[in-house]
Amino acid sequence: MSLSLDHIVIRVQHLEPAIADFSELGFTVQRGGTHADGATHNALIGFEDGSYLELIAFLRDAREHKWWDAGHRVGDGYVDFALLPGSVGKVIETAASRGLHYEGPIPGGRTRPDGTRIEWQLGRPASKDLPFLCGDLTPRFLRVAEGNVRKHANGAQGVASIAVAVNDIDASLRRYRSLLGDSFDPHVATVPGEGVRLATLPVGSTTFALFAPRAGTNAATTANEQGDSALLEARLRTQLARRGEGVFGVTIRTAHAANARALPDALTHQATLELVRS
Repeated sequence: MSLSLDHIVIRVQHLEPAIADFSELGFTVQRGGTHADGATHNALIGFEDGSYLELIAFLRDAREHKWWDAGHRVGDGYVDFALLPGSVGKVIETAASRGLHYEGPIPGGRTRPDGTRIEWQLGRPASKDLPFLCGDLTPRFLRVAEGNVRKHANGAQGVASIAVAVNDIDASLRRYRSLLGDSFDPHVATVPGEGVRLATLPVGSTTFALFAPRAGTNAATTANEQGDSALLEARLRTQLARRGEGVFGVTIRTAHAANARALPDALTHQATLELVRS
């Protein structure tokens, strides 16, 4: 069962300013259109490796929506990530045979600015440490445009890695094993000087890095008692307390070595994003 990264979702308060900000960073941004439920609209930043960043904003109050943030309490930033399956139904069925539940297939779609209607199916996991599934019913090039829109002034080529905050490395790895099957090949380690457990696993051309803080401390005591050496642990605990499990950092390959750098949060809308040399 072959799975690869499909996209990473960044929620923003207003779409047009986000489009302008990511354009200023050297990305080519495409307006995606309005989703079928009328609650959200989006813009896409597509890459040569087939993956993309999705900028998504709400058009109305949508308390039923999994990405809704009432009163912008948490604010902009990463809210989810998705894998691309050949068949959503088959992946769900296979995962279920291994003891992992995904809800679906769930119909989805949107209408592009040119009026083209596109459709897909979703599979939703029971826990936020896992990606959801997004499989096309209409041709994928209608959802994720090809050609020059995948070229970027900053040289961006594709997603190198995704950092995912999790509560329990071992529990998360069991779930990923059930999802990925034979392609599951993790490496588990402890980050020196941080007390943070790390598990890396390849998913297509992207490395998924799962981070969990050590047991027995909290973000405040970690930062105060151990100083700069434990900033990663403090950041993880803050992420888990405020936003829960999920994406907290992404690296993008760039063909332009001079552009390799961490991008300013003010322009990425609090989505920690770094360009790294390919």
